[in-house]
Amino acid sequence: MQKIKLSIADRVYPLSVPEGEESILREAAKSINTMMEHFEKNYAVKDKQDVLAMCALQIAVQASKDKDVTANKQIEIQKKVVHLKKYLEAQLPS
Repeated sequence: MQKIKLSIADRVYPLSVPEGEESILREAAKSINTMMEHFEKNYAVKDKQDVLAMCALQIAVQASKDKDVTANKQIEIQKKVVHLKKYLEAQLPS
């Protein structure tokens, strides 16, 4: 485990993270801070907790959309595999 410090919403959070995940966490923290700046500038929201709640909601909505897209892609792949299997079974001698 690697010890790092991340700054989110003007607070520093010390974390222990697995080797190789530091850059992912730093990018995520950067994204949250950028999103917060956007909400603070465009929606006249000053309370950090409200801004963080808005960020959490936006991230959760995007994760839900991504999950739906992934599930739909998996269904399409499964259909193609079944179709290919049937085609190959028809072409190969028994």
